Amino acid sequence: MPGKNQYPLQPFIDFLRYQKRFSEHTVIAYENDLIDFFDHITLQFGNTALNSITQVYVRDWLASLKDDGLASRSVKRKISSLRSFFKFQLKTGVIDSTPMTNIISPKTGKRLPVFIKESDTKEILQTLASSTEDWKSLNAQMLLTLFYSTGMRLSELINLKEKQFDKSRLQIKVLGKGNKERMIPVGKDLQVVIVDYLQKKKAEFSSSDDFLLVTEKGRKMYPKYVYLLVNKCLGIAGTLDKKSPHVLRHTFATHLMNRGADLNALKELLGHSSLASTQVYTHNTIEKLKDVHKKAHPKA
Repeated sequence: MPGKNQYPLQPFIDFLRYQKRFSEHTVIAYENDLIDFFDHITLQFGNTALNSITQVYVRDWLASLKDDGLASRSVKRKISSLRSFFKFQLKTGVIDSTPMTNIISPKTGKRLPVFIKESDTKEILQTLASSTEDWKSLNAQMLLTLFYSTGMRLSELINLKEKQFDKSRLQIKVLGKGNKERMIPVGKDLQVVIVDYLQKKKAEFSSSDDFLLVTEKGRKMYPKYVYLLVNKCLGIAGTLDKKSPHVLRHTFATHLMNRGADLNALKELLGHSSLASTQVYTHNTIEKLKDVHKKAHPKA
């Protein structure tokens, strides 16, 4: 790909990976956005020096994305990747000015989190708890219980080690984005489920990885394994459009908010770096209040 070879992407990619400590998935997304941009520049304008790229070049690329029918949210992400790249080049002295100064990101509507109703969540967990005759069904119970009880991300859960579960203090140490650690409380019901799982794992596998959750072969879980199992289990709810592990994280947060949890406390539990990321869950509480008002107020 011409963009990858001609332009100095690697120092920026290394900066994201080793200094910002972004996940590999995020780093790849940045890299793909930049390769796409520089391939467009080379194709449309020929070999162009980095410090010769102006707003005209950027706007031409954005126009091509719009013509291709790319969603506003995706365009916004690509602009963010480009903005970060040129900011890095400016900071390291590679360029004297950035072409992103007057580039405005498109407005996107708020995407409300998909979550499961409390009654449906209870039904799903009860169904899974009653059918743990094999290792896969036991894993299904563990995955959904842990996701819903802790609000962990997929990457955090599959990388969880046994030693990160503190039985005596009823807490789990989670290593989140940017290698930031946080502590998540463990209820007694979840403690019982985890202890039982660990005992069965020890009996099932003579030797296994020290990861908390393992596959039927005693190996560390991988994202596709988790996704497919969760997707199948959430099919019990029937009415869900999305059936991903992240739905359980949204459900964890929404149920806490609906029961009066403090927004700052929820931010810490979820491992968000800013309160703005957590505030998306307040809409569900507001919708609940609107429903109560509509049913109870004489003038509603």
